[in-house]
Amino acid sequence: MAPFNRNILKPFKNIFILILAVFAVWMLFFDANSWLIHHELNTDIDALESEKEYYKKEIEKDKKALKKLSTEEGLEKFAREEYYMKRDSEEIYIIEYEDSLKNKQDE
Repeated sequence: MAPFNRNILKPFKNIFILILAVFAVWMLFFDANSWLIHHELNTDIDALESEKEYYKKEIEKDKKALKKLSTEEGLEKFAREEYYMKRDSEEIYIIEYEDSLKNKQDE
C-alpha cells in the first residue's frame, strides 16, 4: 500500500508542479476572472441574445400591423373587429357559439 501512495504524491514533490497546480486551481475557481464567472456570463449573454431576437421579431410584427393601420381600410377593419364600431346605417350582431360560452358547470 505504501508504494502506491508514493507514486501518487511523487509529482507533487516538485515545487514547479505544485505551484502550477495551485495556480490552475486559483485561476479556475477563485480569481475575479475565473472559469465559473466566465461560464455564468456566457450563459447570460446567450439568454440576452435570444431575448434580443424575440424583440426584433416583435418589432417586425408591430411594423407590419402599423403599416396595415396606416391605410383607411385597415383602420376601419381594426375598429370594426376590435371595438365593434359601425356606421350609422348598419347594425351589428355578435354571434356566440355554445362552446365559447361559459357554463356554470365549468366554473
